[in-house]
Parts: sequence; C-alpha cells; structure tokens
Amino acid sequence: MLKTKGLEGIVATTSRVSSIIEDHLTYQGYNIDDLAVQASFEEVIYLLWHGKLPNQTELDELQDQLLSNSQLPDMFIEHLKASPLKDVHPMASLRTWVSHLSLFDEEADDLNKEANYRKAIRIQAKIPSIVAAFARLREGKQPLPPREDFSYAANFLYMLTGNEPNETAVEALNKALVLHADHELNASTFTSRVCVATLSDLYSGITAAIGALKGPLHGGANTAVMEMLMEIDQVENVEPFIRNALSKKQKIMGFGHRVYKDGDPRAKHLKEMSKQLALLTGESKWYDMSVEIENIVTKEKGLPPNVDFYSASVYHSLEIKHDLFTPIFAVSRTSGWIAHILEQYENNRLIRPRAEYIGKVNQTYLPVEKR
Repeated sequence: MLKTKGLEGIVATTSRVSSIIEDHLTYQGYNIDDLAVQASFEEVIYLLWHGKLPNQTELDELQDQLLSNSQLPDMFIEHLKASPLKDVHPMASLRTWVSHLSLFDEEADDLNKEANYRKAIRIQAKIPSIVAAFARLREGKQPLPPREDFSYAANFLYMLTGNEPNETAVEALNKALVLHADHELNASTFTSRVCVATLSDLYSGITAAIGALKGPLHGGANTAVMEMLMEIDQVENVEPFIRNALSKKQKIMGFGHRVYKDGDPRAKHLKEMSKQLALLTGESKWYDMSVEIENIVTKEKGLPPNVDFYSASVYHSLEIKHDLFTPIFAVSRTSGWIAHILEQYENNRLIRPRAEYIGKVNQTYLPVEKR
C-alpha cells in the first residue's frame, strides 16, 4: 500500500483549475505573473470558474452579479450583532457566519448545476461583506453597504475602513486577491473537495475549507510574519534578532514552501507592492525590515520568501488589522474553492482513502469486573 506522511507527493485527483509545474503557478493555463500584473480579481474569478477569460460583456455581467448579491440580509446582520465579537478569532466567526448564510438561501441544498452557480455568486459576493461587517461591528461601527462605482477590491477596502481607497491601495489588494485565489490541491481546497464529494452542499464545502484555512500551518503565516516584524520594530534590530532565532533553530515564518523548491513565484509581486505602499505612506521600515530579513534567511538557509512574507507588510500598510489577514486570504481563496467544488461535482466520486493500521492486534475482550 502506497503511503506517505501528510500525503506528500501523492496525486489525489485530476484538475483543470490550477497547476504548479517546475515552480510555475498557472490558473487554467495562464501564468500567475501575467495575471498578477494585468488581471482584475473579477477576471480571475471568471477564469477559475469558466476555464477562460471573460470578454467585456461577460465581465460586466459578473461584476453586476457580484455587486447585486453583496448585501447581507438585515436579519443576518442582527444575528451577527448579537453574537460574541470581542476576543473572538475572526476565522472562527467567518466559519460560523458563512455556514449561517446558508439558512438564508432557498437553494442551499439544490445541487443542480445552475443553482450551484447562483450560490457561488452569492457566496463570493457576500464573504467580503461578512468580514467587513464583523470588523466594523467589533469596533462599535455600523456595517457599510458596497458602492456601485467600486471594484471588488475597492469595495472591500471601503467596507472595512469607511474611506475611499486610493489607486495604489486598490492595486495592492487586487494583486493580493489574484495571487491568493488558488493554489492547486492545498489543504483547504482538498478539504472542500472531500466535503462535497459526499454530495454535501456548496456552503458546507466552503465552511469546511475555512476551518482548514484557520490552522496556523496554512492560513496564519502572514499574521505571524507581522507579529515578528512588530517585535523586531527597527531595521537595526533585524540582524541580531534573526541570527539569534537561527542559532536556536527557530522557524522564521514566511520562508520556504513544501511545493516550491526554487522560490514562490507570487512573492515578488507582493514585494513590489510593499515597496510602493512604503513610498506612498512614508513609513518604509516594514518593507526595509522585510528585505533585510529576506537577505539574511536566503543567504544562511537558502530559503526564499513565500507569498505570505510580503503580504504581511502590504496588509499592514493598508491599515488592516493583523488578525484579519487570514480572513482576507479566505475572501480570495473562496474563488478557488468554488472552482474546485464545481469541478468535483462534475465528475464526482466519494473521496475515501485507506489508512495503514499500526495499533495492537489479537486483543481479548474481558468483562468489566475482570479488568
């Protein structure tokens, strides 16, 4: 029986959604470098779900559908207000409220292809609204409705902060959403496919995926990077801090990747956005510290940064609370989860691997009074 710890190297399914081949990441055959530089997140959503880039009419229709479905039901917001908000892990809240959202969807259990696509639109449209509503309510502020003249990325920033975002901020978040949208058969995506392979509904698949993403070995790395940067605080403190950590064989978050051997192709795009935001805000120390850390770790350990490393300083420069970094990851990755779920439904077979038993054998049952 073929076996490997953590299923490393095991090919569990076939997929058209995305690929990682020789350190090149593609969505539906399009190189991530081209998409990161040129595509809007809405274009990437369409690409992942349909297998092709949209023409202008198709893109306009998707944007209209996302905007018209982005409002949260009034009763949903009232339920959210009545829930614990302080000292709650934002991913635990997101997991709960995406599941709760299914109760407001009459098609929640309809697995018809057309119904699934309508649900996909509703989920993708509402998930940034849930994150933004949670973020504002816990600060004693009212949730904001999206603006009709804003893109998906711009609306998310607006609903979070209440301020009209500038062009560089929108570009930075759009790029981050594009880069995080899908990543082959990662832990949360595999979780979503296992869930819906039982013919459970799309909301269950997304909720399961959020649960997997909540784990710090998957979705929390950029928050840990920012915590490290906050602890270091100044550029002159970088070298002693990192060398001390390396001497103690402590893990430096945001470096290395199980799949990429020669570097994460997504990292360079967020590094550039971190630099641009540093120039825009006039606060360059987070970018400067990150570069210095990269130089030391790459030289000493041969580990290049992954997508999480520079996303930390990007989100911080956008004035996003640090514990919201992983929910933002979820907002983006929902597009990929949905693409994989829809693909799983198309040619479904229950995912049921085997386990090699390593426990005791030939045990004899004794009545309780003789044990």
